[in-house]
Formats: sequence, structure tokens, C-alpha cells
Amino acid sequence: MSIDYSIIIPAFNEEDYLKTTINRLKEAMDSVPLLKGEIVVVDNNSSDNTSEIAKNMGVNVVFEAINQISRARNVGAKNAKGRYFIFVDADTIVPPQLLQNAINNLTSEQCCGGGATLMADKAPALVKAVLAYWNAISRTFRLAAGCFVYARRDDFETCGGFSENLYATEEVWFSIAIKRAARKYKRKFKIINQPKVITSGRKLVWFSHSYQLILLLVLFLFPFLMRFKWACGYWYRRPEQKK
Repeated sequence: MSIDYSIIIPAFNEEDYLKTTINRLKEAMDSVPLLKGEIVVVDNNSSDNTSEIAKNMGVNVVFEAINQISRARNVGAKNAKGRYFIFVDADTIVPPQLLQNAINNLTSEQCCGGGATLMADKAPALVKAVLAYWNAISRTFRLAAGCFVYARRDDFETCGGFSENLYATEEVWFSIAIKRAARKYKRKFKIINQPKVITSGRKLVWFSHSYQLILLLVLFLFPFLMRFKWACGYWYRRPEQKK
């Protein structure tokens, strides 16, 4: 049987979250019985058991040595077999109805792709406030959050996928690029409001409030810094790696 859609998970040292994410994705995929899907995990040069966990769960695993989120997503797309792509972070839970809504949008032929609004499970008040602020921006400007991005394969390839010139915020620029590429076909980029995708919100807990505020200010004033990995440690460092 041909593959209708591919769920692509970039994963760097994700042994603590990946098994739960894949199990919940399989449950969601069972709720879409008329289409056949696959899960592709991109081991982005992990030093833990990420790859072994994914292989033991029977999903497709590919390897990308260069530790860069946009590159890992693009490698996953190149190795995917589906007509539709759904990019999910390794610490993210996708409710079954959200997966169904995304696929309904893609198969309608009127949608090039989109994203979803976010929530964080058991999050402190500050995390909830940050996510609510992002959700308002996402809906207003039709910008996807990286933990859940969906797209037609043809529109994805036309716009060039995720920019490998960036080490962070590549999903925002991808949202802009695919909307531009699909404009001539009158296909829209849709943000799904309900149900929300559930992210761990772990970075908002790992890093201090002052660090995050300073980082946002610096990147807002100097967005070109996102072209340098050393400036994007917020997206690549783990607590045990912070010295």
C-alpha cells in the first residue's frame, strides 16, 4: 500500500520523551483509518538511546550527522514516502482529532499547510502566559510553531523546505515561504485552534526567566544571529550541558 502521509520527528537526545510521543502518535494514526501513514524519526547525531528506542518501536529511522533542526526536518522529508508531511517535535503529544483536522485540511486541496495552537501539560502560570501570547500571534499572522507543522509535499518542495541558513525560528520563515509559494494556487495556510497540540514546555522551565527575556530581546533586535548555532543554545542545549 502507498503511504498517504508521513509524520517526521527530528530527535536529538530525546530518550526521555520519544517513546511516549511515538505511542501517542500511533494512537492518533489509528483514528485515521482511511489513510495510511508512517513515522520517520531523524536521529540528529544523538549520544543517547534515541535511535535504539525508535528502531525498537518499528518506525523508520534515518541519521543526520549535522546537529541542526531545519536540516533534520529536511532530511526526514527527503526520506518520507507520503504525499503530506506532518512535522512533530519529540516532546510533543498530538491529539487524534488534531491529526485528523490537519489531514482533512491537506486533502481538501484548498490548504498548503499550517500549524496548531499550543498548550503545555502541568505548566506554571508564566509558561501558560507565554503560550497564550504566542497563540495569539500564530492565529493572527498564520505562523506555525515548530512542534507541529503540516504541509503538502509539493508545496513544501516548491518553497524549498526549512531554511538551513537558520538554527532557530525556521518554522516561522517556512510559514512565510510556503504561503508565498502556494498563493498562485489559492491554497491557504491554516492554524488549527482546537484541539491544541501539547508541548512539554520544558525549555521555559529549564532556562531562567531573565535569560529568556534577554534572549528574545537580542534576537528581536539582531535576527541575523539565528544564522549562528552559538547564539541559539536555547534550542540545542540540555540542562546537563549548561556549564
